[in-house]
Amino acid sequence: MSLNVPPRTTHGSFMFSEVHTDLETLDADIAILGLPYGSAYWPEAIANGQINAPNAVRQASYRACQNLDRYDYDLGGPIFDNRPVKMVDVGDVRYDVAVPGGDHFRRAEIVMRKILKSGALPITIGGDHGIPIPIFRALDELNPEEGQITLIQVDAHIDWRQERNGVHDGLSSPIRRASELDHIGDIFQIGMRAQGSARPEEVEAAAAYGANIITSFEVHQHGVQAILDRIPDKGRYYLTIDADGLDPSFCPAVETPCPGGLTYLQVRELIHGLVGKGRVVGMDIVEICPELDLNDLTSVVACRLITNLIGAATRANYFERGSR
Repeated sequence: MSLNVPPRTTHGSFMFSEVHTDLETLDADIAILGLPYGSAYWPEAIANGQINAPNAVRQASYRACQNLDRYDYDLGGPIFDNRPVKMVDVGDVRYDVAVPGGDHFRRAEIVMRKILKSGALPITIGGDHGIPIPIFRALDELNPEEGQITLIQVDAHIDWRQERNGVHDGLSSPIRRASELDHIGDIFQIGMRAQGSARPEEVEAAAAYGANIITSFEVHQHGVQAILDRIPDKGRYYLTIDADGLDPSFCPAVETPCPGGLTYLQVRELIHGLVGKGRVVGMDIVEICPELDLNDLTSVVACRLITNLIGAATRANYFERGSR
């Protein structure tokens, strides 16, 4: 049985890209991956609305970016800057309902390792916030001599849960699992606010690790640049974005909307700043519930954030073959 399956949308792929599901022959600069299924706390939670997000974001990409050759004011020109950048959509990680637990996290890790070995920049669309866990594990495919990877999280919640109902890789645990990996170093958690799901023990665990917990109010008061100044220069960064990290006026299609979140412009500035500081080695965006959306706004915002990473990385010469 294959590890991944083609996208299932009217348009067929993310932002006009070629569908290429054969990971053994992958030769691209950017690989778009859908990872619909997380690790549910209850069996009935497997089929939550977030499993439809990868295809909803693909569908919305044709509204967020109507033609690749058009001038994009977020970037100062066409998305690919008239350069020969190749982006492909490798489809979705297969979920097998006949296998207890789905076996999809094991498959997701294999898929991500193949993408990283190929040299492509992985951009993943979830799914709940458990889905970065196999991605984090696969990041040890990158050259260890270049140092640890700095993890950047945009979220309303810290996600340091040890386990819930015996599940250790659910949507409340990705940062706890990342902290256990030798190839993950500094952790910056941006956008925290309100009550969330964290218990005192989880806050204490984050503090003991040395995680940099930055509230949304700090971002609003001091600006994104002040946050970027705290992140080490010339590093390698992985960016994980929970849609509820943004204010619900920008991303309404989330299960736990909370006022006071980051704005689209702030997250855009963060992305461009990280690309300018060092090298972003991957990104995911998760926790979108398409059935809760308003005029596809959340999916369009997700597309535009991905577009900004692609455009900024292109202009930073990420995809010159000799720069990998």
